[in-house]
Amino acid sequence: MRVPLDWLREYVDVPAAATAEQVAADLVRVGLEEEAFHTGGVTGPLVVGRVLTIEKEPQKNGKVINWCTVDVGDANGTGEPQGIVCGAHNFEVGDLVPVILPGGVLTTPSGPMEVSARKTYGHVSAGMITSELELGLGEDHDGIIVLTRRFADDPGLLARLEPGADAIPLLGLHRETVEVNVTPDRGYCFSIRGIAREYGHSTGAAFTDPVTALAEAAPAATDDGYEVRLEDEAPINGRPGCTRYVARVVRGIDVTAPSPTWMKQRLTEAGMRPISLPVDVTNYVMLGLGQPLHAFDVGTLDGPVVVRRAREGERMLTLDGQDRALSTEDLLITDSGARPIAIAGVMGGQDTEISDATTDVLIESATFEPVTIARSARRHRLPSEASKRFERGVDPELAPAAAELAVQLLVQYGGGTVDAGVTDVGRPRPVVTIDLDLEYPSRFIGVDYDRETVVRVLTEIGCLVEELATTSGTGLRVTPPSWRPDLTSAPDLVEEIARIDGYDKIPSVLPTPPSGSGLTHSQRARRIVAEVLAGQGLTEVWSAPFVGDDRHVALGWTAEDARARTVRLVNPLSDEQPLMRISVISTMVDALVRNVARGTKDVGLFEIGLVTALEGEQQVAPTERVGVHPAPEVLESIHAAIPPQPRHLGMLLAGEVERSGWWGAGRKAEAADAISLASSVAEALGVPVTTTSADGVMPFHPGRCAAIHLETGELVGHAGELHPKVVQALGVPARTVAAELDLDVLIAAADRTVR
Repeated sequence: MRVPLDWLREYVDVPAAATAEQVAADLVRVGLEEEAFHTGGVTGPLVVGRVLTIEKEPQKNGKVINWCTVDVGDANGTGEPQGIVCGAHNFEVGDLVPVILPGGVLTTPSGPMEVSARKTYGHVSAGMITSELELGLGEDHDGIIVLTRRFADDPGLLARLEPGADAIPLLGLHRETVEVNVTPDRGYCFSIRGIAREYGHSTGAAFTDPVTALAEAAPAATDDGYEVRLEDEAPINGRPGCTRYVARVVRGIDVTAPSPTWMKQRLTEAGMRPISLPVDVTNYVMLGLGQPLHAFDVGTLDGPVVVRRAREGERMLTLDGQDRALSTEDLLITDSGARPIAIAGVMGGQDTEISDATTDVLIESATFEPVTIARSARRHRLPSEASKRFERGVDPELAPAAAELAVQLLVQYGGGTVDAGVTDVGRPRPVVTIDLDLEYPSRFIGVDYDRETVVRVLTEIGCLVEELATTSGTGLRVTPPSWRPDLTSAPDLVEEIARIDGYDKIPSVLPTPPSGSGLTHSQRARRIVAEVLAGQGLTEVWSAPFVGDDRHVALGWTAEDARARTVRLVNPLSDEQPLMRISVISTMVDALVRNVARGTKDVGLFEIGLVTALEGEQQVAPTERVGVHPAPEVLESIHAAIPPQPRHLGMLLAGEVERSGWWGAGRKAEAADAISLASSVAEALGVPVTTTSADGVMPFHPGRCAAIHLETGELVGHAGELHPKVVQALGVPARTVAAELDLDVLIAAADRTVR
């Protein structure tokens, strides 16, 4: 989140002399880490110039350039007019323009660019007449900034402007912006309002909430507002997708009217590109207050606005020109319930887009359920500034004030009138209260927080605090503010107390390790195995335990049979690997292929890792809220839903195990080497094993595979050469050998032997 300091000062008393570094340091104290600092994209002599002459010169390539003389006062050291070549044509003789003189430096995407006098188009151009893009003030590259027009509404300022005056403060290029990293639980800080509140917490500076005055000015809902219906028939987790929808209509506005210069400058400083008055107004309100808005062309709407879930097979054309297939979990804004006109909280549709012909605008200021918005944004790969805020939780009390600010700005700069009818529909969010024992913060953090500190901090962050009698004495009943949906439990409140009171007050105390027996038998056994294999030249690797059916098929297993033994993930990192592995070798081969591809032909790898051994149907484990200890029956259900996860040892050998050289030919790895490694592991653990020939065991070669058993007959695993079809399917070197052992079986046998 980029925070222009001048904008921040509107909401909180930031000292005039405070720099971006100082503001960032103050925000760090309350947990907001700085990312970067930004200032204007120019240094050096940028001055006001008055255009004296313009000579248009056609070129052989068809382009017409202007050879200009510009009065820059004494800024060039001589007082003589400056000769400058310019390709833009939107200025005239007598206009005041910004001129960067030789020695000035522009910040470009490719790095700093120093301006110098250079010969071009047959003239020596001593500087540049600059555009918005070149100064980092906007996207307009073809048009020069004409100060005469830019400040036409301030004749007093224009009268004071003289050629040679410093244009850096005039254009606001001296202003600073601090960029902070906002954590997912602090969604309210994706706004200048939220950052200002946190700055006040850190420094004690007076915070003036802009929403207070706007909420008082916002009219109450009426019966004759634009009709909106909330018809979410498939809420996720019992939560409706839209809990509040405020609609205001402004009619007769000029959408082509330019956005005010101050607004465009603030949007640019905050990292957004000015586009048009309606878009700039909605973005300005979102950045300032934290409430995303959307503007619809009323003339394109057919009937009431209906908020509902998408239907099977439904599609819509979004603003980016993409025809999107919708999911039944997507929340839509529709007109009359039929035509989708927006994916709620994510992106609008082209059918109701604001155009130059628009005169009447409907402003949507709504509260959407975070999970719904987050899933839609990811499903359609449409991360937006709006979805970023909605998925972290937007203050439900903010909607009327945000809509009021938007209509005020549209009327002020675009003309028109506001409909008297106001729409405000939805179900209010249930009030959350948290009971807090006054001794709990001190026990939790290890710092002595007295009652006065606890109440002061909770009140400061906006909580309503009431007295509460508890069995252990006096406690508090706390109602979090509407902009803090992340505060749901006593530990959340304690974290806020520690944060606002100061992390620096928490002492650093090294814990005293308890006396114990050291490593367990299993841990010691695993270390012995790793040391034995490393001593024989193998390298330990780790591979992610996720696979797909294609890997099972490549290993020679029937996909259906393999899938019956594994667990399918609800939220896989990759749709191509939605299953937990049932074999360590199945994922180790990726490391082998990678090493061989990078030129390592002789490879020996091993991995000790867990596999899934599902027995019967996969079960779903129940869940509880964070901070709540599950009841015994819930714990039992959780444990019952977890499938067995034995620890396996996998080994892979490819290439030569005995290197060739001047001493003679080497020897390639063969099945006997894998069997020998397996036997050496068992021997190191003191477990007698037997090896017998095994046939038809995939992914091993028939006739070159051994089964390894304990003396009791219990199977430990297999070792041998991989099947040629498996080698080809996996892309590993020919004659690769492998072994996979159930290490838990070996360790249990070793434990019995020791006893």
